[in-house]
Amino acid sequence: MPDAVSLLAISIVAAVGSMVNSIAGGGTLLTFPALVAIGIPPIVANATSTVALWPGALSSMLGYRTRLSGTGRWAAWFALPSLLGGGAGALLLLNTPADRFSAIVPWLVLGATLLFAAQGPIMQWLRGSPGDAPAHVIAGPPGALHIPHLSAATLAAQFCVGVYGGYFGAGIGILMLAVLGFMGFTDIHQMNGLKNWGGLCINFIAAALFAFSGIVDWMVAVAMAVGATAGGYFASVAAQRVPPTMVRRAVIVIGVLSGVWLYWARFE
Repeated sequence: MPDAVSLLAISIVAAVGSMVNSIAGGGTLLTFPALVAIGIPPIVANATSTVALWPGALSSMLGYRTRLSGTGRWAAWFALPSLLGGGAGALLLLNTPADRFSAIVPWLVLGATLLFAAQGPIMQWLRGSPGDAPAHVIAGPPGALHIPHLSAATLAAQFCVGVYGGYFGAGIGILMLAVLGFMGFTDIHQMNGLKNWGGLCINFIAAALFAFSGIVDWMVAVAMAVGATAGGYFASVAAQRVPPTMVRRAVIVIGVLSGVWLYWARFE
């Protein structure tokens, strides 16, 4: 059981992770290695982090609720593969042997870090001019947002993202933005709204399954939730004062170091 100092430290890390999610995304790359560092087994750390950070995902969703205007049908259909995929990924994690997950997790962290590092070019592509929108995009009146048609391919892609999100989770926001951009969305704020909605659904079902499975360290989860809530509250101030580039570089460095550390820790 972590001592008071460890709980305080992990609460602070959760607060920073919540702020990082608000500014640049990638907060899980901070919280997960921190939990493992204080002696929590990787699977328990993953489940505990998912449960603890869900309130932050809810806050993020509420902050973008106005951006979902006109996408009610999309949001409703987007929830289905998110819930199913998140549930499948969580069940996959719960049925993965601890030693196997410990062997996989360094590569998951390094892969998520690589994805995070590629976020800049991906976002530049996603911010392409509305005139570059694919032919299947619905063109509304002048000044209106482009809303693509729903397709089986989109739902299938979101299901795959959901499976990954329920299993590990770091980088799912970037994956969802890429899917939405490929399908024809052109307004990044609208895409962020749908991304946050999808992430909320994925993390909700995964957190529920983890909670009922009995593997969550609730003392740590509560400490993290307090920190994450505080971090989310002050994130808007930090987002205006902290250069996102500095945050992104710090997260990338921490992600690489964490992945290498988790790899070598298997041999100790």
